[in-house]
Amino acid sequence: MTPPHPQEPEILAFIAEVEGFYPSDSAGAAIETQRARYDALCRHFDAPLPAGMQVNDETTPHPEGAVPLRRYRPQWADRAATVVYFHGGGFVVGGLDSHQAVCAEIAAATGAELVAVDYRLAPEHRFPLALTDCLAAAIAQGPRPLVVAGDSAGGSLAAGVAMTLRDAARGVPAALGLLKAAGLRERAALPRVIGQALIYPVAGGALTAGSYLEMAEAPGLTTADVRYYHDILGAPEGDPYGHPLAAADWAGLPPAYITAAFFDPLRDDGRHYAARLAEAGVAVTYREEPQMVHAWLRARHRSPGAAAGFQALCRGITGLLEGA
Repeated sequence: MTPPHPQEPEILAFIAEVEGFYPSDSAGAAIETQRARYDALCRHFDAPLPAGMQVNDETTPHPEGAVPLRRYRPQWADRAATVVYFHGGGFVVGGLDSHQAVCAEIAAATGAELVAVDYRLAPEHRFPLALTDCLAAAIAQGPRPLVVAGDSAGGSLAAGVAMTLRDAARGVPAALGLLKAAGLRERAALPRVIGQALIYPVAGGALTAGSYLEMAEAPGLTTADVRYYHDILGAPEGDPYGHPLAAADWAGLPPAYITAAFFDPLRDDGRHYAARLAEAGVAVTYREEPQMVHAWLRARHRSPGAAAGFQALCRGITGLLEGA
């Protein structure tokens, strides 16, 4: 059966370009091979930083070792809130360099300081270790309000951070345990999340229904790939901090901007996450890119559809920041 494909010529060329660096059989290859291929792909699609961007590497404390961060600050930064960004890569690949240009361009477009997080990767570090690293990064921003953001696996982490902090404020023991594991001192103020921006997020939807069937062999990411990443992360079924769609209560979560790609097995995760928020009375904007595939962020300088999606994303994040 021929897998579903978009029609935009530029995104088709992008798919072929990606395949040259990160072949479709990469998920499941040796971990070192996956990371080497992904790093090469990221270098190929890297872009110059916007003029005037200040970039500084730093760390934040964590009980199991410092978490590396990279802070992007436009010269014209004028926002009261900070964006904290969690990169994609199936929880297995990626780091501070993989999304550098993406992060810098979001910071420039929104006029906000952005902090990227180099969380620990699976399979060496399974759930919830990446999440506690991301929580430590949020804690480190002090009293400034936050917009949490991320793509793919990073979208799951952003949603997990938002849910953990909401539940911790309510005294939920599981959430308080995660924050303790991240190094939050007793009586310390919880970070305040004013928005969440989720880019083609993996949210724990059923792998046997909807877009997971319709787009099972979509270019760029297959349902089999999602299952591999699901298994390698090891988040327990039904845990809302590892599988956000498993949450029983959606009230009180921060406003959201969610974008998904039509030709992506993860499409319905984004759709359903947005619907659950809306049903709970949470302000949410959902945008579905009709000609895009998974990881279209990297095509933003090659594809008209990806460029439009990226511009809309930056407007969406700006709107969330204005809630500070």
